[in-house]
Amino acid sequence: MPPARRARKRANGEGTIYPRADGRYEGAAYVLMSDGSRRRQRVYGKTRDEVFDKLSELQRLSRQGIPMPSESWTVDRYLEYWLEHVVRPTAKPKTHQGYEVVVRVHIVPVLGRKRLKGLQAADVRRLLAVVEHRCRCCAEGIDARRPEKKRKCCAVGDCCESFPSVRTIQQVHAVLRNALQNAVKEEIVFRNVARLVSVPTPRYRVHRGIDIEQARKLVTASASDRLHALYVLTLYLGMRRAELLGLRWSDVDLTAGTLEIVQTLQRVDGELRFVPAKTLSSERTVPLIGLCVEALKSHKAKQAWEASQAGEGRWTDSGLVFTSTVGTPIEPDNLRRSWHPLRASLGLGPVRFHDLRHTCVSLLLDLGVPPHIVREIVGHADIGVTMNIYAHASLAEKRAALLKLDERLR
Repeated sequence: MPPARRARKRANGEGTIYPRADGRYEGAAYVLMSDGSRRRQRVYGKTRDEVFDKLSELQRLSRQGIPMPSESWTVDRYLEYWLEHVVRPTAKPKTHQGYEVVVRVHIVPVLGRKRLKGLQAADVRRLLAVVEHRCRCCAEGIDARRPEKKRKCCAVGDCCESFPSVRTIQQVHAVLRNALQNAVKEEIVFRNVARLVSVPTPRYRVHRGIDIEQARKLVTASASDRLHALYVLTLYLGMRRAELLGLRWSDVDLTAGTLEIVQTLQRVDGELRFVPAKTLSSERTVPLIGLCVEALKSHKAKQAWEASQAGEGRWTDSGLVFTSTVGTPIEPDNLRRSWHPLRASLGLGPVRFHDLRHTCVSLLLDLGVPPHIVREIVGHADIGVTMNIYAHASLAEKRAALLKLDERLR
C-alpha cells in the first residue's frame, strides 16, 4: 500500500484561507503596496472559492508590479484632496469652482462616507438616481428631503433648477469619473468604477438667436445705449459675455482694424478675476470692419468724456473697453440692466444675451460662410460644435431646396 500523500507546504506569500466565526471566509496574503513595501492584505467572501478568486487576483496584480493602494481614503477625503491638489493647480478658477459645487452639493452627501477602495458601480448608479430625483423635485418646486414643503430648489446652497436633469446627471458623472481616473493614475484604486456606468447623452438645443431683421432693429435701438459697441461686437463677432467684459483697449487696434481676444472677466469665489480665454481656440485675432470700427471709436470718445465728468479721484483707469460709469469692471450679471430693457423695447421675449452669439453664428452660416471660418471668428474649440449645434437649416432653406428638386423632377 503506497504511503499517504503529504499535503504541499504553502510557500511564503502564497496566502491562506480560513473560515470565520460569522460563517464567511477570510483570506490573507502579502502583496506589493503603492509605497513600495509588502504588507499582508485581507479579503472576505461568502464562500471559499470567492475568497480564493479575490486572493488570486491580488497576487496576480502584485506579481505584475501593480501595487495595492496604501491609503485608506473615504470618498469625501479623497475628493477634497483631488480638488485642492490636482484640479486647483491645473484648471481654470471657474472650472475648479464648478467641480467644487458638484462635489459638495451632489457627490459628498450620497457617497462621502464610503471607502474609496470599496466603491462599486452600483454606488455610482445610486448617486445618479438621487441626482435625477433632486432635479425633478427642483423643477416641480418640491423639497426632496421634505416633500410636504414647497421651495425653489432642494440642493443645499446651490440651485440646479437651471440645468435639465440629463445635463446635471452628465456633469455629476463626469466630475466623479475624472476624480476616480486620477485615483487610478496615482494607484489609490485599481479601477475607475464610474466608467462602468453609462449616462444618457444630453441633447443640446441651442437657440438660433434672432433673425436678420431683429438684429438690424437691435443695432438701431441700442445706438443710444452707452454699451452700443458691445452689442455690435456681439452680433458681428459672436463674442462671449466674459470676453467682451475682459476686453482691453490694448487688445484693440482701430488703425489696423484688428481685435485680439486673450482674456475674460469672471466672478470666481466671490471676486472678479481676469482669467485666460476659455480654450486655446478662444484666443484669437479677428478683423474689425465697418460698423465695428465706427462703434468702438464713438465708444472710446464717450468713455473719455465720462472720465472727465467723473471728478478727481473717482475715475478708475482699468484699461478696459467696457466699464461702469466710474471706469471699474462691469459685474457680469449687471449686464442684464442694459440688455433686459433693450430686449423688452424690441419685443424679443425671453431671448438671452448669449443668444446674440448664436445669432452671429447662424447668420454667418446662412450667408454661406464656410464653417471653418465661422469657427475661427467665434472661437469654437471644435468645428463639430459649429456644425452639429448651430448649422440647422431653417424652414425657408428647406423649402427652397425642395422647390429646386421639384423643378428637376417636373
